Amino acid sequence: MDKSKVIAAYRRGFLTVRECGQILGVEELQLQSLLKQDEGKQSIPEAQRRIGS
Repeated sequence: MDKSKVIAAYRRGFLTVRECGQILGVEELQLQSLLKQDEGKQSIPEAQRRIGS
């Protein structure tokens, strides 16, 4: 599963932080890093994002 979709589900409240980490196979510190990275990607307009990345 695409990690950005899992993170989006967590941000929308469909998953707990623990469930999100389990799906991605990461520990809490790694998950916090992924969440910060994903925040930066959200500033890129949808039209400029590559599909499948």
